[in-house]
Amino acid sequence: MLALSGCGAAGDDDTAKGADRRAAAPAQQDGVAPGSEGAEKGAGGSAAKKPNPSAAAHVIRTASLSVEVRSAPEAAAAARVTAEAAGGLVADEKTEQVDAVRASSHVVLRVPQGEYDSVLRELSGTGKLLSRTSTAKDVTDQVVDVDSRIASQRTSVARVRKLMERADELSDVVSLEGELSSRQAALESMLAEQASLKDRTTMATITLNLSEPKPHAKAVADDEDGPGFLDALSGGWHVFVTVIKWLAMALGAAAPFLAVAAVVVVLWQRLGRRGRKAGPEGE
Repeated sequence: MLALSGCGAAGDDDTAKGADRRAAAPAQQDGVAPGSEGAEKGAGGSAAKKPNPSAAAHVIRTASLSVEVRSAPEAAAAARVTAEAAGGLVADEKTEQVDAVRASSHVVLRVPQGEYDSVLRELSGTGKLLSRTSTAKDVTDQVVDVDSRIASQRTSVARVRKLMERADELSDVVSLEGELSSRQAALESMLAEQASLKDRTTMATITLNLSEPKPHAKAVADDEDGPGFLDALSGGWHVFVTVIKWLAMALGAAAPFLAVAAVVVVLWQRLGRRGRKAGPEGE
């Protein structure tokens, strides 16, 4: 009985060991030791939740300015020069004619984060500041999370490629190719998100709206206040000049007739004198 019990126990032990080996085989083929995947996930999760306190902050800065200037095209050209001198660029620019005498410009500038404040001050002083808004959004946690997911996804892609190298069956190869394509697409999407975050945290965005004042604004304001002494003096002088002009025109028009009348009067006076002289001599 003791011998039979010992044989049965040995058979059960061998059966259990075989089952353990079969369960551990897929994990070993995947390049991961049993239990290590859970440890990796735990480490990855803790790394994502607890970013490195020594890491630099990642902030997205944006600003919007509305400025009244004498010439919108000239102010837009000056803003372009300012951005390029700071190491930035013009992302978008649009100038249009508002009416017959006024124009407006819409300019989107991208400048380095270090030059953001100085460029903003310089643009605000180009004319009369109408409005100014600025925002700063901290995306450090998002940047750390994306970096962590990219690292995990790269490891996953490399693991699938190793499995493809060891696959013998056609069905396994086809299945692994589909899985590799899906994981590669997810990795590319994460890389694009990472590049977008890097661009927005490295370069600040400034939207500049330039407008020109309405013409004759001061004259309209003076008219609303009512006429003054200078206005009356100016109006009287204008009337005086107009009257002199019309008198000169009337005199010019009557000059031929006045000349003829003068000749007639002179002749009449001479004939009258001759008649008076002839009268006494005849008597």
